[in-house]
Amino acid sequence: MDRYARWNALLEMLTDNGRVSVEAAAERLDVSQATIRRDFDQLAQQQMITRTRGGAVANGVSYDLPLRYKTAKHSAEKQRIGAAAAALVTPGTVVGLNGGTTSTEVARALAVRPDLNTSAEGAQLTVVTNALNIANELLVRSRMKVVVAGGVVRPKSFELVGPLGGALLREVTLDVALLGVDAIDPQLGAAAHHEGEAAMNNLMVARAKRVVIIADSSKLGGHAFARICPVERVETLVTDSGAAPEVVDAFRAAGVQVVCA
Repeated sequence: MDRYARWNALLEMLTDNGRVSVEAAAERLDVSQATIRRDFDQLAQQQMITRTRGGAVANGVSYDLPLRYKTAKHSAEKQRIGAAAAALVTPGTVVGLNGGTTSTEVARALAVRPDLNTSAEGAQLTVVTNALNIANELLVRSRMKVVVAGGVVRPKSFELVGPLGGALLREVTLDVALLGVDAIDPQLGAAAHHEGEAAMNNLMVARAKRVVIIADSSKLGGHAFARICPVERVETLVTDSGAAPEVVDAFRAAGVQVVCA
């Protein structure tokens, strides 16, 4: 059982019982007590549960949606990418964030940054997203202002697409758009498999002062059906350390700053 599956199982146990001990959770999931303690500590750090002596209690909010979102491939890499991308965000700015597993890790990293979770005047972060799971992640674990674009929900990604959301995006200005993609190529630019998602992402690009693409190394040099934007529009690419040096060099030659997390 991978980490996300364990987390989901632990949260379901807490939802059912309100309180779970380390010993009971370890026996139920057939893992060591040390593993459960680490899981509880990580869930508590993300404000999903409250740690107690010898166990944990539920916070009273359902987190099923984000955790059921997808068992992520390259999950460790995506967590590092998420942290690196979140580090590019400064307090008081407006951030655009689309859907996807890597974008979800960015949202989680943003949610636990103390300097972004303040009510101080001029310091509050505003996040504009078209992904319901990301809006939920931020609403239940941060004090950020969250703006959700309208549209029709795509069940596979929880993203809202269509003209209703486009109408909102055309009326806002983003300091930075942090976009997960299905593929990005030094010549062809960034792309998505679904044309509706690509259209929403393209609108975010059009309304953003800066564009940061977040993609693990498996997406680099790949192709997808619908283009989001040309590579010339991308300021920074955040990827993982598994990216091939020649691919990284090609992006840098195209004028893109590359951060390898």
